[in-house]
Amino acid sequence: MKTVSIPLRKFLYGLTFLVLVPATLICWAKAADPHVGYPALKSEKLGLFLLLAGGLLMAWAMRSLITEGKGLPMNAFPPKKFVATGAYLLFRHPIYWGFGSMLTGYFLWVGSASGLWLITPVTLLGMAALVLGFEGPDLKKRFPDQQLGPLFELPASDRQMPGAAKRVACLGSVLLLMATLNYLAAQVLGGSLLEELKALFSVGRGQNAWLYLNLAPLLVAPFLLKHNADLRSWALWTATALGSGFLVSLLLWEFYRASWLSPAGDSLFVPAYALLIAGYAVFRNARYPYVGAVLTALPFLAIQALMLEAFPLHLLGSVVLFLGVVHGGSLWGTIRRLTENLANSWHEWVFGRIRVINHGFYVGGGAFLGILYAGILAGAAYAWALLAFTATVVLFSAVWAQVIEGSEKLKRPYGFYGALVGIFFASLLVWALGFDPWVLIGVISVMMPWVQAIGRMRCLINGCCHGSITTDPKKGIRYFHPRSRVCHLSEMKGELLHPTPLYSMLWLVPVGFVLLALWHSGSAPNFIFGLYLALTGIGRFVEEAYRGEVQTPVLGKLRLYQWTALLSVMIGIVFTFFRVEMPALRPGFEWQVLWSALAGGLFLLFAMGVDFPQSNRRFSRLV
Repeated sequence: MKTVSIPLRKFLYGLTFLVLVPATLICWAKAADPHVGYPALKSEKLGLFLLLAGGLLMAWAMRSLITEGKGLPMNAFPPKKFVATGAYLLFRHPIYWGFGSMLTGYFLWVGSASGLWLITPVTLLGMAALVLGFEGPDLKKRFPDQQLGPLFELPASDRQMPGAAKRVACLGSVLLLMATLNYLAAQVLGGSLLEELKALFSVGRGQNAWLYLNLAPLLVAPFLLKHNADLRSWALWTATALGSGFLVSLLLWEFYRASWLSPAGDSLFVPAYALLIAGYAVFRNARYPYVGAVLTALPFLAIQALMLEAFPLHLLGSVVLFLGVVHGGSLWGTIRRLTENLANSWHEWVFGRIRVINHGFYVGGGAFLGILYAGILAGAAYAWALLAFTATVVLFSAVWAQVIEGSEKLKRPYGFYGALVGIFFASLLVWALGFDPWVLIGVISVMMPWVQAIGRMRCLINGCCHGSITTDPKKGIRYFHPRSRVCHLSEMKGELLHPTPLYSMLWLVPVGFVLLALWHSGSAPNFIFGLYLALTGIGRFVEEAYRGEVQTPVLGKLRLYQWTALLSVMIGIVFTFFRVEMPALRPGFEWQVLWSALAGGLFLLFAMGVDFPQSNRRFSRLV
């Protein structure tokens, strides 16, 4: 068989990312517009500026890679030399920053709601996944001794004094992020709020001058911090809190038609959590840092209390967010230790030839809760259809894993992407039984992230889906139990491994909230399913880069399941190109919903937690 020549492959690769991908995103925006209920924002001047600025940045970075890197700006055909000049003095990944700017600018220029609220965020997540799941690790392998220190990046975590340029860059980045997210939140609140809620959360024009005083702690804080590590913490905490507050604000609006974390409707409004973070960052090395944080923020919070009717709820949410962000490191350490304990908690009970393993109760419990809530959302009429749908999907996941991973040591593995294939056949089954398959696909998509997150606890105990070796003790966990796959199949007992099942859980939870909000807002089931495939595929692409299972093949620099994750994203996008109307449902609890959920939970418990250890037949043993 004749292979495609290298020049032709490079041409096709460049054509794909320079022409086909942008064209697909534009077509996607037009097709998905009926799905997006947020307001379309149009600004020809700002859009054109972002388009031109992004294009120039991309061209500058590409030129540096060609002239100094002695290669092409293609991750499949990377430059031979490390480039740290030109646009790379400003950004670590200037081509992606430029493309994101161009994409945002174009959709602002044409006034596309789906482009701004759907296509741009998903594309940004996709580019981040490509960096985290391939380009970043690949760059470290090819240039292990080379480091970038661009201006618009978090400072190093050291005790050196940051320069003025780095302080200004961090401040400018935080202010730009705050203004952008506050403006977008204000557009949602102002674009679709009921008039009484709009009045509740708005701020009069005459009050804005007082609110602008709240900028003072943010403007001063970066210049009072002594070390790079302190500046890094302040910028990271504030950016994380702003992003989290924005997401929570939108979710609260979808669920309750209320938003407590972005109530001002003004792009320069400084949330209470940002004020507290600024004070805490300045006084974090003092004897009483919380006192310093409160005293710093108090005068400005008093102004907000006088101006905002929703201030008590806003302050309560801000305090919770502030504490969660500044103690993120300690929280992660606790979660990591609990994860390691769970990973070594294997327990089994043997009854003659039958063995019951404790990890089966996690996946069984997750299935029970998922089917129960899905039945409540769809109504009792779909209770038994949900059970049939679930059983079919699980059977296909087992068949898939047998083909990909089955061996003498793995008699009964399960594969997530086999479950996705099973959705097609499960849909045919329930359609033949007289049910609307789109209802089931939609409601299953809503519950799947939660069921998967709980099911990942089984992965930890079983040792499947385990991570590769890491040298960072703040990230890794160790497996010691002899029954774990890590110890008897991968022979990595006692090694520090990336807790990839935990990474998966941390991604699935926000995805679950987003899909649940879409269901409650009346989104089409095919749109929910499409976003489920796209978002879980993005997360899985990154997760796979840090997994260390020896039986997973590598094809063209990517692991097999990274390719399937990319396919999942593309299929998900296709499902958002059309609209399926949801039939009238009668949601609510009835006893048959409970019995269906109980049967589904027991089925999953048996399938993934009960085996026959003395048998050597296919599907007999879990380990």
